[in-house]
Amino acid sequence: MLDKYKREISYLRISVTDRCNLRCYYCMPSDGIVKKKHSQIISYENILKITEQSVKAGIKKIRLTGGEPLVRKNIENLVGDISRIKGIEEVCMTTNGTLLWEKAAALKNNGIDRVNVSLDTLDPVRYREITGVGDIKDALKGIYSAIDEGIRVKINMVVLKDTQKKDIEKMRSFCAELEISLQLINAYSLKKSKTDGVFDRPPKCENCNRIRLLSDGKLKPCLHSDIEVEVDYDNILGSIVKTVNLKPERGFICLKRNMNEIGG
Repeated sequence: MLDKYKREISYLRISVTDRCNLRCYYCMPSDGIVKKKHSQIISYENILKITEQSVKAGIKKIRLTGGEPLVRKNIENLVGDISRIKGIEEVCMTTNGTLLWEKAAALKNNGIDRVNVSLDTLDPVRYREITGVGDIKDALKGIYSAIDEGIRVKINMVVLKDTQKKDIEKMRSFCAELEISLQLINAYSLKKSKTDGVFDRPPKCENCNRIRLLSDGKLKPCLHSDIEVEVDYDNILGSIVKTVNLKPERGFICLKRNMNEIGG
């Protein structure tokens, strides 16, 4: 389906939870999060209903995000159910990787195509500083487990203000050695106007092909916008079409949400 600016929208990012087992300072609010009740989080049943209807609007690729998607119970079953929907060509996940070693085999068996693992440094001390509570050994174990299972892996490296060129080069060498991809992400804030940087992500607005389903069940046409759409479960396809049609030409600013609620 084309939006008003002739961009083909074929990609749905689904935030399955706003919770995370890490506390990365650029993602989580400094004063913590207000945990939503279980009843406030979109059910797997409704995720599947929306995904099935999204195919009719031209969606072909699904990415599961969080928070941290692997903290949600039985996430591998959701992967399997989505991968069996006719018309879905790719099911991916973005994860911090620390729980991936436990789930890699199950995810592979249920049809996951690729995982993007967030890893901003290879230095254990700096990793702890960035993540607040994380142990880099867990993230690396997750990466190796996914590779062993035959899952395609891409590293998402956020380039922060104090990231050194040597840190990027170390990450390039690490990925080259493992024969996995590296994606450099410009550090950005939803509370500041979007600018197109020199890194791989975020994408330039003219190339954006995605909409989002948030963990509380709202549809969001643009990451850098406060526009949201309530899903009408009597007309899910209509809600998706409305979301696509509300997609702005350019992203600007998002004040309603924190990054952990959207999944980037």
